[in-house]
Amino acid sequence: MTYDMTVLEKGCENLGISLDGKQKEQFIQFYEYLVEKNKVMNLTGITEFQEVLVKHFLDSLACVKAVDLTKVKKVMDIGTGAGFPGVPLKIAFPHLEECLLDSLKKRVIFLEETFNLLGFDKISAIHGRAEEFARNKAYREQYDLCVSRAVSNLSTLSEYCLPYVKKGGMFISYKSGKVQEEAESAARAIKLLGGEIKDICYFTLPDSEIERSLVVIEKVKNTPGKYPRKAGTPLKEPL
Repeated sequence: MTYDMTVLEKGCENLGISLDGKQKEQFIQFYEYLVEKNKVMNLTGITEFQEVLVKHFLDSLACVKAVDLTKVKKVMDIGTGAGFPGVPLKIAFPHLEECLLDSLKKRVIFLEETFNLLGFDKISAIHGRAEEFARNKAYREQYDLCVSRAVSNLSTLSEYCLPYVKKGGMFISYKSGKVQEEAESAARAIKLLGGEIKDICYFTLPDSEIERSLVVIEKVKNTPGKYPRKAGTPLKEPL
């Protein structure tokens, strides 16, 4: 089947990302496998090729607006779902060493199969809760960058994600629309966790009117040992 990659190519060009033939093929392979597996398990509600290019692939890659990924080595993706933003980032920046975490075992198996299909190295998928792995020394404060497209309020997401980020690193939360108010109400929690909001980057997805934002949080000091709290607490009782 022939695919029209124009929107992805133009979008990447606007982001300052150049894709070679192998990378374009990997995006197609990922798309085909995602749609095939989506027939038997719930991975995404978006399956039309052009929509996936914009709403999943380009949206995932948009964090280059906030961070220079050529200078990043280790990335943690919390609540990755079907592999967003982690898989598109790995295709576009093969040097990244990534860990993708999800709470559903079936999705983790899908991701492991995807990594094999695309010929990835230096990448893993782990099954579990963010609160639990954040207490493991192998993961805690080991990452230059933590990313998440998960849908939770920023206070909760920060408690999930900031414990993974090393001092001097970044946490980038992908959000819809305007998030100034949410960011202001989460500022205290973020400070408690050792972070500081550095920027909010607003953008519109190509060929659409979909407004997106990136909340850029810098890790300015180590996260106190009592965070994250036990599983379920950050969601029920945000800081």
